[in-house]
Amino acid sequence: MPSSDQQQDRPESLLTVVVAFGANLLVAIAKSIAALLSGSASMVAEAAHSWADTGNEIFLLIAERRGAKQRDVAHPLGYGRETYIWSMFAAFGLFTAGAIVSISHGISELGETGPAEDVTLNYIVLAVSFCLEGTSFLQAYRQAHGAATKRRVPVLRHVLQSSNPTLRAVFAEDAAALVGLVIAFLGVFLHQVTGLAVFDAIGSIAVGILLGVVAIVLIDRNRRFLLGESTSPELENAVLVELLSREQIERVTYLHLEFVGPSRVYLVAAIDLTGNEDESHVAVRLRDVEKSLEESQYIEEAVLTLSLPGDESLVPTDAEVPDVVRDGTAEDVASGGAGTLRTD
Repeated sequence: MPSSDQQQDRPESLLTVVVAFGANLLVAIAKSIAALLSGSASMVAEAAHSWADTGNEIFLLIAERRGAKQRDVAHPLGYGRETYIWSMFAAFGLFTAGAIVSISHGISELGETGPAEDVTLNYIVLAVSFCLEGTSFLQAYRQAHGAATKRRVPVLRHVLQSSNPTLRAVFAEDAAALVGLVIAFLGVFLHQVTGLAVFDAIGSIAVGILLGVVAIVLIDRNRRFLLGESTSPELENAVLVELLSREQIERVTYLHLEFVGPSRVYLVAAIDLTGNEDESHVAVRLRDVEKSLEESQYIEEAVLTLSLPGDESLVPTDAEVPDVVRDGTAEDVASGGAGTLRTD
C-alpha cells in the first residue's frame, strides 16, 4: 500500500501536468489566432499540436486522480494501471489530433504559391510560445532530474524507463513542442526569404512526423506497462539485498517484481526462514514478513512462499542499497524500471 511519502510525490506530478495544461492552453489560443491571420501551414500544424497537448493534459489529470485510488476487494493490486490506460488515450490523441492533422494539412499546402503574409505576428507568437513551453518543460525536467540524480542515472534514461507515465508524457510532449517551434520558425522564415510556400508546408509535415514519433514511443511504453513491465536490475538487486538483510530470512531462491502502477510493484518471492519451526509458526512468520514488506512505499503487495531444499540461492550483484530505497525520500527507485531497456 502506498505510504504517506509516496503520496507526497503525487503533488509534484500533478503540478507538472497543471503547469503543462496552462502553458499549452495559452499557446494553443495564440497559435490559432496567428494561423487564421497568416494562413501559415506551419502555424496551423503548431496550433493543432498545442490543442492536442492541451486535451492530453486533461487525460493525464484523470490518470493522476484515478491511479491514486487505494486498492479494494475488487482491485487487490490497486488502480495504478489506470494511469497507463489514460496516458495511452493521451498518446493516441497526440497521434491523431497532432500528427495526422499536421501532416495532412502540410501535404494539402504543398502546391500553394505566393509570398508569406503577417510573418511578424507568427514570429511573436512563436517566441512567446517558446517561453511558455520552456517553462513547462523546465518543471518536467526538474522533477525528472531530481529522481534521476537519486537513482544515479541520466535524465533521459530515467524518463524512458520511469514507471510514471504522466512525467514521461509531459516531458516528451514539451520537448517535442520546443523542437516543433524551431521547425515552424524555419518554415515561416524560409517561406519569407525565398517566397516559396513549399518550405512552410514542409515545416507542417515535419512537425507532424515529430509528433507521430513521440506518440508511438509513448503508446509503446504504456503498452509495455499494461502488459506487465519487468523492473530494472537495480531495483531487483535492491529488493534482494533488502530481503536478505532481514533477520527472519536466511536465503532467497526466487524473486519476481512487476509494476502495477507508478512506483508500485507486486512482489513474489520464495525464501528460507531462519530456524526450524513447525508449519503453523512458519505460516505466521511468513505473513509477518509480507506485512512488513508492504509497509514500503513502493510495494503494493508481497506474496512469499517457502523455498524447496534443492533450489539455488539468489546472490546480489551489488551489496549497496541506494538511500532512495531505504528512506523513501524521493520518487523512489521503483520509478525506474523497464527491464526491456536494460543498458548495463
